[in-house]
Amino acid sequence: MASGPGLPDSLVLEIFWHLPHKAVLSAGFTCRQWFAVSRDEFLWKELFYNYYCIPRSVPRHPAAVSWYREFKRLYDCIPCVEVQTLKEHHDQVLHLAFSHRGHRFSSCSKDCTVKLWDTERSDGNISLVHSTSMRQFNWGYTQFSQFNADDTLLLVSGVYLGPHHSSSGEIAVISLENYTLLSRVRNKPYDVFGCWLNETHLISGNLHWIGNMTSCSVLWLNKAFQDIESENVNVVKRLFKIQNINASTIRTVMVAHCRRHDSPDLLLDYEAQSQAQALAQAQRTQQHQPLFFDLGNTDSEEEDDEHDEDEEDEKRGEKRVSAHLPLCNPSGIQHVIHGHHSVATHDRELETKVARLMGSRRTKAPDPNLVSPTAPGEGEDKTYLLFTTGSLTYSPHQIGIKRIMPDQMTTCGPVLGEERSTDEFFDSLDHVIDIHGHIIGMGLSPDHRYLYVNSRAWPAGCVISDPMCPPPIAEEIDLHVIDLKSLREERRSLRAHRAFTPNDECFFIFLDVSRDFVASGAEDKHGYIWDRHYNICLARLKHDDVVNSVAFSPADQELLLSASDDSTIKVWRSPRMVRLAEALQRPPRARKLLSSLFGHRSANLNGKP
Repeated sequence: MASGPGLPDSLVLEIFWHLPHKAVLSAGFTCRQWFAVSRDEFLWKELFYNYYCIPRSVPRHPAAVSWYREFKRLYDCIPCVEVQTLKEHHDQVLHLAFSHRGHRFSSCSKDCTVKLWDTERSDGNISLVHSTSMRQFNWGYTQFSQFNADDTLLLVSGVYLGPHHSSSGEIAVISLENYTLLSRVRNKPYDVFGCWLNETHLISGNLHWIGNMTSCSVLWLNKAFQDIESENVNVVKRLFKIQNINASTIRTVMVAHCRRHDSPDLLLDYEAQSQAQALAQAQRTQQHQPLFFDLGNTDSEEEDDEHDEDEEDEKRGEKRVSAHLPLCNPSGIQHVIHGHHSVATHDRELETKVARLMGSRRTKAPDPNLVSPTAPGEGEDKTYLLFTTGSLTYSPHQIGIKRIMPDQMTTCGPVLGEERSTDEFFDSLDHVIDIHGHIIGMGLSPDHRYLYVNSRAWPAGCVISDPMCPPPIAEEIDLHVIDLKSLREERRSLRAHRAFTPNDECFFIFLDVSRDFVASGAEDKHGYIWDRHYNICLARLKHDDVVNSVAFSPADQELLLSASDDSTIKVWRSPRMVRLAEALQRPPRARKLLSSLFGHRSANLNGKP
């Protein structure tokens, strides 16, 4: 073939169009001409759309250099190769969290330990650094952890077993310098989890029942070093006090530091895709559209002492549910469920109406300027407190948003609501987004602009007449994307993962977001990875039981962890990283020989002898 006339480029290209991408790459090493044709942009554009089944109206990622490299990114840089299985936990592993530098991560488990792991060993393997058991503090299990901004402290949240099996939780702060316990904070209900506001202050919750269907959630700001400073300065300050109706409560708090978003890590609002999906989106809008409520007219009642509240819980016969991380049984919910059978529907409706009426007169008026869509060119940074809540039923179906002002980010200053007038018992929510389904997970993008929400949808057009009987939930999990700049839901939902537990046993499934990908666990014994730009599922990560949590390394999104009920943590790396690691492990002579062979092939492709 080398001695005769070669095929014209157009004919070679036509042949390559009918080959799979691996065959195209192999054929490209035949000669210089075929190599040049095998890198043709139009060819790889066709291969890209055909292989990944992406609508042609979806443009290439704005940061992509070429169609070939974009194909390679999705094919070769997904952390889908299992390289290590960590088996140091002895029960279900519930949550994983990376440090901000990515050099450590923590894991929480039903074995009531929080473990710290090192990701920077020279051999590339992950090793256990430290393990702390919280059983000595009467915890049932650890369920959540989070590093503070400078990676010096670790927040650990767990279920606290009180003397009468109260379902309260507790938050512990551990120093990462010497692994000493710095403080412990009560957290109720325990699926509030808690979170860091800044390097030294964390947010916790408390719940007080006012009636059968009405309660009050209080969110507290706590200083991490309470034992050291509590005699000299304020270490606790009440942030917000919010009334709940229809047996709902505030849960799963997180903080979003929404910067100006001059360079967002994802561009959602491109015109081509929105036009291509206009018809389908219009059909979905008829069934379900995110609703925005002004909850300025919410609920009220005075706050009880925490000790009195615990006693009241004991009188109600609270029982901790054994299912891991149930969302639907907060503190006092057993009492509410019992009331469902003993209190007439009319009485419950009357209680809700009275609570709304009292709340409308005893709630601090909302400021519409605190939370509003960011105008073009607006440069103000905003800090939002995000949490799951509800207004129609006890299952969490709404995202509540409350802006935290600069003077509220420290425990100094007025405490216990001294800045309020005497008739303003409660704070209104600044913004609410209704998801129309049971929320089972939330995660923020690295730039804090986008909130990803796992939910199990309610039937279209369903009407909730009894708050204690929420609609049945779908087995498919929808992954919604909410733009915190425009305060609206963007795009279509991602869907591939599944969950099977009913409403009253539904539990939290943690998700995580990197620059390019989003990952989530599922009850079908797999974790899932999607591309954030193209909205396609790229990988399924197999376990032997429910996958509760996933976590990307913030330093390298080609490293992913998954935690499961099978008591293991699996470490996943991209095919590219696996090849690089294998190349480094080869003997020096083999590496030198390999590099010389590649160099010789490269020289041939460039027409050199």
